[in-house]
Amino acid sequence: MPEDVACRSRRGPATSETVEAIHDDIDSLWTEAASVPETDRMAFTLAVVEAATNVVVHAVPLAETSLELRVELTAGPCQLQAKIYEIGAAPAGVSLRADHRAQELEESGRGIALIQALVSTVVFQRCDDANVWELRREYHRG
Repeated sequence: MPEDVACRSRRGPATSETVEAIHDDIDSLWTEAASVPETDRMAFTLAVVEAATNVVVHAVPLAETSLELRVELTAGPCQLQAKIYEIGAAPAGVSLRADHRAQELEESGRGIALIQALVSTVVFQRCDDANVWELRREYHRG
């Protein structure tokens, strides 16, 4: 019998209010995904909120367009996943490699390093008019 999968999604302006609503969505996700261990819940929540906040603070809109934030959350039987879209954003030069992050840490903070420490996989790519972050955290029940 297949395991249940819980999902949430939200799209809105790239504002702190949307980030707060995403945090509420994550909290409601845990009511359906009660088998996810607390440590994994906390790490995933922090990573998603940090990534969404980075969109609000650092994403640059294309020309005259307004910036939007879309987040898709999935809690499966052994994996948590978030896709975070910076819709209407200019292409960003983000490096996920450790040797490039040392200089970024000195200049702009520790957001990417923190996210990478909290999840199993971080992927950043450009797709149409959006920068897309994909975060995955593997976990084991028991």
